[in-house]
Amino acid sequence: MAQRSSLPGVFQGNAHCIVTGRTHPLYQCSACHHQTSLTAGSLLQNTKLPLTIWFLAIYLVSQAKTGLSSLALRRQLGVSYPTAWMLHHKLMHAMAQREQCHQLRGLIQLDDAYLGGERSGGKVGRGSDNKVPFVAAVSLSSDGKPLFVKLSRVKGFSSEAIKDWAVKNLAPGCKVLSDGLACFGAVTEAKCTHTVNVVGASKPRDLPHFTWVNTVLGNLKTSLAGAYHALNYVKYADAYLAAFCYRFNRCLDLRTLVVKLMADTALCGPHPLLAIRAIEASF
Repeated sequence: MAQRSSLPGVFQGNAHCIVTGRTHPLYQCSACHHQTSLTAGSLLQNTKLPLTIWFLAIYLVSQAKTGLSSLALRRQLGVSYPTAWMLHHKLMHAMAQREQCHQLRGLIQLDDAYLGGERSGGKVGRGSDNKVPFVAAVSLSSDGKPLFVKLSRVKGFSSEAIKDWAVKNLAPGCKVLSDGLACFGAVTEAKCTHTVNVVGASKPRDLPHFTWVNTVLGNLKTSLAGAYHALNYVKYADAYLAAFCYRFNRCLDLRTLVVKLMADTALCGPHPLLAIRAIEASF
């Protein structure tokens, strides 16, 4: 039986009834008649899809070594393309939220990179409107093995942008190794030490100091090229970079990856389609 709490008008208790006749049943409090569902407050809030579709999508997205396009997800789930696209972007949002919680520590390999290419008739080089700048960082163990990867979009390769990135993503005391790009010196503003190894015209295979960050960038390029035929890097770079990092950082334990993504999906707050579309409107 429901009991009144110390707050006026608020009841505490377990007495409830179940409202059926819906895709997902509602639980109604017998005292105040408030209705809620098992998915309330999670990424799945207000979904009209059966939870089995969500669980299958979580499995497919988490286990795809090189990523999974929305078109491939549509074929596997048997849903429409807009539904598969929405599911895909919601799951990538949950991945991105989880990746933001982690700061890199210890020895860090750092490099600059771009997504996308030049448009015909547009700007060329680093100033191309279709190129998205991002920072690639890999933390290493004492024996030189990769521990954690971060691929973070930045406004540009300026000292101010790198300072903001470092304060957010690097724990104080990190030992950062980068090439000769001057803006990377701003990591010292995050109380990190900085060592420069000028690479010049050297090829990645000739740079043992940057082996892992170059390996990650190579894997990213292969993953995106293999999974997606067309990809709007300008609008959705954050989501695709975060999804790649999420899988890479957990690739040594694939058996628990499904459970981890399911938990992160439940812990992630609602992210409605309007919020996803708002990303498009901002560009």
